[in-house]
Amino acid sequence: MRIRRRGRIVLPLLMATAFVVPVAAQQPDQSAPAAPTAPAAPAPAKKPAPKPAPAAPAAAAKPATPPAIGGVKPTLLGQYADWGAYTASPAGKKLCFAIAKPTSAVTNPPNRPRNPVFMFVSTRPADKVANEVSIIIGYPFKPGSEASVDVGSTSYALYTQQDGAWIKNATEEAQLVDAMKAGQTAVVKGTSAKGTQSTDTYSLKGLSQALDRVAQTCQ
Repeated sequence: MRIRRRGRIVLPLLMATAFVVPVAAQQPDQSAPAAPTAPAAPAPAKKPAPKPAPAAPAAAAKPATPPAIGGVKPTLLGQYADWGAYTASPAGKKLCFAIAKPTSAVTNPPNRPRNPVFMFVSTRPADKVANEVSIIIGYPFKPGSEASVDVGSTSYALYTQQDGAWIKNATEEAQLVDAMKAGQTAVVKGTSAKGTQSTDTYSLKGLSQALDRVAQTCQ
């Protein structure tokens, strides 16, 4: 939000005031009758200082619109800061997930084209899966390569397949989710089939609330 500096309007007001002060009358010539004095023109009214424009309201976070899953368009349950909570039922199986887009996506070499990039935390009751972390990276990974997600000072290895990545050690998944719920950012790094390196930074603001909503809908 840009704050207008009110001090910038003081000098013009002082200059305007100097011109409305009446000049002192000269002494009349005593040898001749004094000419009638014209009534002094009324001083122009001072214009009130312009009021600063009201600040624009902060823009609401835009939900990350997920792709169709099994031909079914997910339904938004709620948007919580940078994370949206969604549900869908492809093939009759209920699925709930939290999703976000990266707040920063950098490639090396720079500005390489990519498809949309997302991070999911999904729950599938029929498969007895809860809080599974996955990433769609926006390009085919280098075959056989690993990716990583860093939360705070802890790095978690991800195995890759085509344009997707999942945590390599399943026993660390609950720890990763807890770290994300308590953390500020998650940084995902990977390498494409053409050798492009990517670094995607996700804000974790709202993730905990989005996962609470997911848990309520997909128990």
